[in-house]
Amino acid sequence: MTKEAGKMICGVVMPISSIDGCNESHWADVLEIISEAIEDAGFESNLVSNADDVGIIHKRIIQNLYDNPIVVCDVSGKNPNVMFELGMRLAFDKPTIIIKDDRTSYSFDTSAIEHLEYPRDLRFSKITEFKEKLSQKLRATYEKSTTDANYTTFLKHFGEFTVAKIEKKEVSGQEFIIDELRSIRMAMRRLERVGLKDMIPNESSFRNRRIKGDIDICFSDRSDEAISEAVNIASSHPAIDTVFVEEREPGHRHLIANIKPGYDANILDIEKMLGAYGRPRRRPQSKTPAIG
Repeated sequence: MTKEAGKMICGVVMPISSIDGCNESHWADVLEIISEAIEDAGFESNLVSNADDVGIIHKRIIQNLYDNPIVVCDVSGKNPNVMFELGMRLAFDKPTIIIKDDRTSYSFDTSAIEHLEYPRDLRFSKITEFKEKLSQKLRATYEKSTTDANYTTFLKHFGEFTVAKIEKKEVSGQEFIIDELRSIRMAMRRLERVGLKDMIPNESSFRNRRIKGDIDICFSDRSDEAISEAVNIASSHPAIDTVFVEEREPGHRHLIANIKPGYDANILDIEKMLGAYGRPRRRPQSKTPAIG
C-alpha cells in the first residue's frame, strides 16, 4: 500500500493523549521524531488511525494494521489501545518494530521482541542516535521480511500457527454506497456528541438544565479513557439510537442514551452492562417504563 508514488507506508501506533505524566504536546513531539526517522529510511509515516475516506475509526485501524507493509509501535506508558493494536499486528505476523521510552518497563508478553529505546526527556543527542537506529532497523527489517521466506515477527518463534488474515470481497455499487452512508451517519453522531459539550453553557444559571434520555449513567470522577470506552460500547449496541455526554458541572459528566423507537430492549440489562464505567441514575419507574 502506497500513499505517494515510490514510497511505502510505515504505519505508526502510539499514544496521542495524556498518559503516564506525558501530555499531548509530548506525544506530538515524539510523533515528529518517529516520522523523521521513517522518512530517512525511505518510507512515509502514517498513523494507523488516519484514512483518506470517511469510515468507522476501528475499521480503519484494523485495515491499516493489516495492510501497512511495516509498522512502528511506541508502547511508552503502556496505553491500553496501543497494546491492543500491537497485539493485532503481531497476530498478523507482519513486520513490526517496537519502541519505548526509558521510563517504561518491558511487558512480559512482548519482552522477547527487541525494543528500541529513547529518552523520555527527548534529549537532542540521544534522540539523534535513536533516529539513526530506528531508520537502520526499518530498512533492515523490511528487507528481511521481503527476501527471507522464513521471516517472522513473533508468532512462529513459538511453533506453527495459522496467521490471521482479513478477507476482502467485491461488492456492488449499491452495497458500497449503503455501507458508506452508514459510516457517515455514525461519524456524524460522534461529531454531535463531541460538539455537545461546547454547546451547553457551564454557567451556574444553566446547571439545572438536564438532557433527558432512556438511560442515564453518572461517570462521577471517571477518567476520559473510561468515558470514551463507555460511549463506544453504548454507540455500538444495536438497541441504542443516540448517545450524548453531558457535563453537568466541572468533572461531573453523565452518559445519556436513547433506545431506538420500537426496538424491543431491556433498559436494565443495558444499564448493568454500562455500570462497570459509572453509576446508573435511578428514576421513578413511572417515568422510565421497562422495555422488552
